[in-house]
Amino acid sequence: MGSAQPQLRAWWKESSVYQVYPASFQDTTGSGTGDLKGIISRVDYLKDLGVDVVWLSPIFASPQKDMVGLKLSSSRAATPRGYDISDYKAIDPIYGDMGDVDALRDRLHERGMKLVLDLVVNHTSDQHEWFKESRKSKDNPFRDWYIWRPPKYDAQGNRQPPSNWESHFQAKEDEDAHGFLTLVTTQGSAWEYDQATDEYYLHLFCKEQPDLNWENPAVREAVHDVMRFWLDRGADGFRMDVINFISKDQRFPDSDSAVSRGHEFYACGPRCHEYLRELGAILKEYDAFSVGEMPCVQDQDELIKAVGADRGELNMIFHFEHMDLDYGPRGKFSPGAWSLAKLKSVVGKWQKFMYDNNGWNALYLENHDQPRVVSRLAYDDPEHREASAKLIAAFHAFQAGTPFIYQGQELGMTNVPKEWPIEEYKDVDCVNHWNLYKDTADEETKQLVKAEYQRKSRDNARTPMQWDSTPQAGFTTSSSPWMRVNDNYKDVNAASQAANPRSAYHAYRQVLQKRKEHRDMFVYGSFEPVDEPNERVFAYRRKAADGASALVVCNFSLDAVAWKTEDREPKDVLFSTHDRTLGEVSGGQISLAACEAIALLL
Repeated sequence: MGSAQPQLRAWWKESSVYQVYPASFQDTTGSGTGDLKGIISRVDYLKDLGVDVVWLSPIFASPQKDMVGLKLSSSRAATPRGYDISDYKAIDPIYGDMGDVDALRDRLHERGMKLVLDLVVNHTSDQHEWFKESRKSKDNPFRDWYIWRPPKYDAQGNRQPPSNWESHFQAKEDEDAHGFLTLVTTQGSAWEYDQATDEYYLHLFCKEQPDLNWENPAVREAVHDVMRFWLDRGADGFRMDVINFISKDQRFPDSDSAVSRGHEFYACGPRCHEYLRELGAILKEYDAFSVGEMPCVQDQDELIKAVGADRGELNMIFHFEHMDLDYGPRGKFSPGAWSLAKLKSVVGKWQKFMYDNNGWNALYLENHDQPRVVSRLAYDDPEHREASAKLIAAFHAFQAGTPFIYQGQELGMTNVPKEWPIEEYKDVDCVNHWNLYKDTADEETKQLVKAEYQRKSRDNARTPMQWDSTPQAGFTTSSSPWMRVNDNYKDVNAASQAANPRSAYHAYRQVLQKRKEHRDMFVYGSFEPVDEPNERVFAYRRKAADGASALVVCNFSLDAVAWKTEDREPKDVLFSTHDRTLGEVSGGQISLAACEAIALLL
């Protein structure tokens, strides 16, 4: 599609985003769960880091059923996640109240920073008043706010769901003799039977998360009202959860897909872009930020429709292609290995495609659903952890797009220790998977799947933020935080790194600063891969419209590498993980240590 066009300039392109997972960021009450006042207390830390936008994972009123209230350990609280919202205009008490949101907004705005909220509008909680009304009767005014369909019946007269669509998450709670909750089954029907009205409702996720019916104009108006409520209150935009699922093929046909049956009929469904343009019109009115989560879509032409500069839909989207590089043949928890060649292919594809078609990339390597990047793409052993984190900083933030930094990424926080027992894991994906193996598999198989949990579990991203070396890493005064603190907090924490100018924290500060200082190159410039066949080094050029250019070289290996370049002599060292001088990188060859990265102004 298309050819390179002049890049439209916008504040959100020049910004960087920091994602906060509120439950794990900072607890000020001793409850063991993070809260809004805790985020407020750390705003200056974020300002000093150099980020421009703070995005909060959901803070709205929620029964927290989308994580099924796991109690794998009697000493730990239920898992807060909050993607099942029961009131879009109220704050969940575990995090605080509306006054806390206002105070956070003001604290950020006073420092020239912006606040982005998580908009979850493909579905609601089944405890939302809209759904409570909807399920009362077929003639209730809210009935058509959700997707209800009559049963089918087989030849023997047995009731069947309206179609064979599967939910992305379906689990059942069972309580054992000790009062602990366990989970069984991994996927099930996306339809839940409601005996009171003899119909099924659609839920692409938990049965407690019924899907809204976006075909109903009243639903769309209600969503628009929620957006305006928060934008009028001073929010600066939204991250939009699974926003490409909002339009469904109204035939609801049976699916032939081998996995997640039905997704081909709702991932960017028939009216998706129409609905996104309606949202985009509101966002444009407020000059607001938007990033859409768009899973189950690989078609570049479909994705550019959502983020093309002339489309009026979203600013940018999260795609997932680079997140699947280490998945095995049986999916996430089967053994698989990423390779630098695969990473180069995916990164290069999206960098070039978005630039050539006037779209925009959301650059992320971590979030609340992904493991820690130093453990995933680099090395988290004590000898190489810090160098790995600094390597990732350069590789990540010098690409074309808006960089998203997940809490603790700037410190090089790691996956949970290999020694942690399965009882410490709360991620429902893991628990569902483990229940398939724990009673039937041999010991060797059990060890293999446990190793995959340690590599890929979402728990890796949800351990509490490591602020200092005091008990519980300074996250809470409680002796039982909702999630166990990573054992390495005394070595990896914000206090020690802020005081050390050669730390990973300061590497992130530097790359974010250089990105702004050289925005014509690093924000608006083109991307060109260099030395693509190299199996150890990921190198690329960024080039501004006026011809100014930079070379970024990242050694992803543990080997010392003598890397040759045909570029002209560098003018300056913009960033170096190993404090290289200009003299050390001249002469057409660069000597790279293990996990070394360097950015040169040419």
